[in-house]
Amino acid sequence: MELRILRYFLTVAREENITRAASILHITQPTLSRQLMQMEEDLGVKLFQRSRHCILLTEEGMLLYRRAQEIINLADKTEKELAHGVETISGEIAIGCGETQNMNPLCRIIADFRQQYPDVTFDIYTAIADDVKERLESGVLDIGLLMEPVEISRYHFIRMPLKEKWHILLRKDSPLAEKEEITPNDLAEVPLIVAKRLSVRNELENWFGRMAEQMHVVSTCNLSHNNQSVMVENGVGVALVMEFSCSSDVLCLRPLKPEVMSGCVLVWKKNQTLSPAVVKFTAYARQCLESGISFKNAK
Repeated sequence: MELRILRYFLTVAREENITRAASILHITQPTLSRQLMQMEEDLGVKLFQRSRHCILLTEEGMLLYRRAQEIINLADKTEKELAHGVETISGEIAIGCGETQNMNPLCRIIADFRQQYPDVTFDIYTAIADDVKERLESGVLDIGLLMEPVEISRYHFIRMPLKEKWHILLRKDSPLAEKEEITPNDLAEVPLIVAKRLSVRNELENWFGRMAEQMHVVSTCNLSHNNQSVMVENGVGVALVMEFSCSSDVLCLRPLKPEVMSGCVLVWKKNQTLSPAVVKFTAYARQCLESGISFKNAK
């Protein structure tokens, strides 16, 4: 499957219109239509649901869309690395991360690194650890900033300096808001919004202990304190979250008792050829994190 055809496919999928896509790609509409039909014939599946006004992806088309984006991103990334060559420290470093306070020290390291290597740029991808690891495996990402618990045997890693403390996000008018700390007994049968990651949910069950059978999970959530806040504010439930700056007039945070802390690691794949920029950056990050210089003022 040619990269050129994949780019055609992605453009049509985004525009949902053959005419607009053809204009963007600077090819004729009949040519583009033929290329798409040939792709469907080669793959043996229907990729688009066509109508008079728009063209939409089928389930098979949505799967190809996700994979095509990864393939194109990896191809573009490889071209940039090869174009810059090995003598010059330049190019793009792709980092995947979750919502964590450890972005503060990481960003300090990035800023300091760019003072020495201004031709290096960074692409930050935000997702849960499972998604970040999948992209590390495919080569789309160079480095991951992963919240524990997480399996890291396949990776080189550096432990980040900040520990994340788990809290319950709830409405201020909730009876639980009157408590300074939240215990497992307090949350028995209370509607819970929890992280989608299975490993995190297992940690929560361990914290509940003998009360685990009375956990009442009503929703899982991928990322975004904003989405969790909206759900809590509208009465869906209370949310298990990492501590963050909550300035809402409606919501508040209460720590867990016994407290639950999570670490964070910066990882990159073992036995993989890295670009000169990534090699330099990981070495610099290790030096900074072990000395504490670049994150001494991190919040």
